[in-house]
Amino acid sequence: MASRSPTRRAGPIVRQKTLKSAIGCTGIGLHSGAKVRMTLHPAASDTGIVFRRRDLDRDNEIAALWTNVSDTRLCSRLSNASGASVMTVEHVMAALAGAEIDNCIVEVNGPEIPAMDGSAAPFLFLIECAGVTEQPLPRRAIQVLRPVSLADGDKRMTIAPGGTLTIDCTIDFDSTAISRQSITTTLETATFREDIARARTFGFAHEVAQLRAAGLARGGSLENAVVIDGDRVLNADGVRFPDEFVRHKVLDCVGDLYLAGGPLLARVRSERAGHELNNLILRELFSRDATWRRVDLTEDLLAATSGPIRGQPQLVAG
Repeated sequence: MASRSPTRRAGPIVRQKTLKSAIGCTGIGLHSGAKVRMTLHPAASDTGIVFRRRDLDRDNEIAALWTNVSDTRLCSRLSNASGASVMTVEHVMAALAGAEIDNCIVEVNGPEIPAMDGSAAPFLFLIECAGVTEQPLPRRAIQVLRPVSLADGDKRMTIAPGGTLTIDCTIDFDSTAISRQSITTTLETATFREDIARARTFGFAHEVAQLRAAGLARGGSLENAVVIDGDRVLNADGVRFPDEFVRHKVLDCVGDLYLAGGPLLARVRSERAGHELNNLILRELFSRDATWRRVDLTEDLLAATSGPIRGQPQLVAG
């Protein structure tokens, strides 16, 4: 990402936040199947979100940035220059984004974040239990200035100027258990908690053997995922929302886009997209200085930038 001084705006400043105290949990990695301990630690202003591999002796910190995304197969994996990595970061990143946490050290004693129940709700619960505190410096947001679009077959994504991050998401599967689902949501803490955080990851029973042969989904179960067999949901408790599947895609998108390095002032349209396109849209956005700028976040700026997508996509790749 290019280094540019934040643009300052008049008006009440929205300040950075971190946790009041450390808090942890233990669970199973969705893909590795390994038992792992994770602890969320408070961090100083301007630290950002940093993952720390406690089980490694050196070079064990990985900044939660789009430039460090090294794999997007069924999850987002981050790696540093020394090869240390942590996978399945999107759900805890979504919780941090939804709770407006700017600075946090996510310490983990293995290569993957615990799956918990397959949603962001357990992580959001941890954050709320630890408590949130404001810090002296303003939040530094990424303001999208011009629309950017990507396409890969029938997968499409657009990120355009907007206020508080709003996501229009559509998915379409052959299975009648899912079919076509759409939702539009704005990333506000209360809305995220009620409408998005509880939506679980999902997968298809007929793909399990193939995924496990590829070293994925080894910790997946009905305890941490919605599993579909043909046109049936196998989980005894069914789904948490009639459209839980598209809500989880929004959850993933929120987590992946928080790897921008701060909150986005943008409106996003996502159709059949996933982790790969979520990362590629950030790479496309940050590849041109004219499409974005970093700003100190104020209430006036949020009010001034709220509204519908303006203009048509100007940059198309794919």
